[in-house]
Amino acid sequence: MDNILKLQKKIIPEMIDLLEKRYRILRNIYYNQPIGRRGLANNLGIGERIVRAEVNFLKKQGLLEIKSMGMNVTDEGKIIIDELKDFIHSLKDISGLQETVKAKLGVSSVIITPGNLDTESLIFKDVCRTGANYLSEIIDNSNEKKNIIGVTGGTTMAELAEEMKEYKKESDILVLPARGGIGKNLETQSNNIAAKLAEKIKGTYKLLHVPDNVGKEALETLLQIDEIKELNNMTKKMDILVFGIGRADDMARRRKLNQSTLDLLNENGAVAEAFGYYFDINGEIKMESSTFGLKLADFKKIPTVIGVACGTKKAEAIIAISSLRENMTIVTDEGTAREILECKNS
Repeated sequence: MDNILKLQKKIIPEMIDLLEKRYRILRNIYYNQPIGRRGLANNLGIGERIVRAEVNFLKKQGLLEIKSMGMNVTDEGKIIIDELKDFIHSLKDISGLQETVKAKLGVSSVIITPGNLDTESLIFKDVCRTGANYLSEIIDNSNEKKNIIGVTGGTTMAELAEEMKEYKKESDILVLPARGGIGKNLETQSNNIAAKLAEKIKGTYKLLHVPDNVGKEALETLLQIDEIKELNNMTKKMDILVFGIGRADDMARRRKLNQSTLDLLNENGAVAEAFGYYFDINGEIKMESSTFGLKLADFKKIPTVIGVACGTKKAEAIIAISSLRENMTIVTDEGTAREILECKNS
């Protein structure tokens, strides 16, 4: 297989480009169906004439159907998308890249989705789906009769919950929000994500009606409430944690920290935030904030940890968080993976 790919790249490199283009077209239609030719051309940044020719070819191959509402991918087309993804994976030697990034980060596993979020927005869905599939594998292969899964908030975790496959049988899995609430967007709150994830895997969930940002005195008072105290103790018993990796500046703004604090974080080289701490690229704590939820010490004890993030601007944050523990899995996109290598080599 590898020898054939090398020959194809040497003798007919244009075939590889055409393959990738048709894969992008099929995938874009699948994620946005039903979609018209103009909308597809805008999404891909290519001319309508080219789109029309490619769409006609894919339709003749039985991979697309065109209706008055727009284009849809056929069942055969969906199979081809999955098969092409594996082929593109081999084509770009993603396996080799995964091993290189894993060694650079010093973590147990790195899973990379082909493509670059910075140039193609659909990569976000691909990365989240990859993270969801990996979580499903862990759940399916678990020997435990009961698992406690923790999940944080944010757009990445919200999309991961959406991409999670739907289980047909009831499961003895409890899903917990790992952090308190941040901001006003309900869809990206850890409570909502925990409920959505539990719904998909036919498990149960508990809600944490506490903001993430609380003062120390308020925190002590909240922990006197039996329901909150019980849930806080349960977070220490998590078997699996799935979390998004946030940049320090983004998280500081979401927490509405003042400008002087933002400037201080920047001066101190803070690039990532997690579990109430702001870290520099080496994983050294630069600032602590009073927050409710999973703590750093508890994070280090959880058996299975999955961090999901994509976009080159998060490369330094991924490096920082990866330094906190070796036994963890990072899920990201190809563009971010290559940026991580650039950061580590600089």
